[in-house]
Amino acid sequence: MNLTVLAASGQTGIALTRQALRRGHTVTAIARDPEKIALPDSPNLRKVAGDVNDAAGIAAVVDGDSVVLSALGTDRAGVLLTGARAVVAAGPRRVIWLGAYGTGKSAEAAGEGAGVLAKVLGDRLADKVEADNTVLAAGGTVFHAGMLADGPESPRRRTVGLAAAPPFDLGAKVSRETVAAAMLDEAEAPGFPGAVALPLAE
Repeated sequence: MNLTVLAASGQTGIALTRQALRRGHTVTAIARDPEKIALPDSPNLRKVAGDVNDAAGIAAVVDGDSVVLSALGTDRAGVLLTGARAVVAAGPRRVIWLGAYGTGKSAEAAGEGAGVLAKVLGDRLADKVEADNTVLAAGGTVFHAGMLADGPESPRRRTVGLAAAPPFDLGAKVSRETVAAAMLDEAEAPGFPGAVALPLAE
């Protein structure tokens, strides 16, 4: 498949790109500074400079054959929604977007933990929710991950919908490698189009 990884220089973006190449896909890895995409050169890897604030630049890289996987994260409100709009406007085949468990559509399932997360995110919460909703409205899949951690892919990992979501637990971490694997599974065999999915370590 032709996969496009957004925010490919971050830890989750690197995991997505590395695993996608290992699975035999062709990857266009987008980052503001492609030199920071810390992976060796490969015939199936194209590193591209791109910024979600430049919708025309995103549209120049993403086309109707692209499946976009986003690991975009930010400490500034507004960036996620801008990114979601730019990606959706570019007209890819599918979008698989990384969000946070306990926000927006998963807040009710998360229970009391969602309130804690809302306080931590502050003015970034609305940005996250609107970005998610933009992707969902376009038929994309939004992965609501819990607390991210380093470490290997969980051998007992699974992906569930909101109906089977466990309560939010600050101690229940999920590795970025596990999240990346779940997102790639969804790219290869869509199970949650237009819906929120949770990548779980076990």
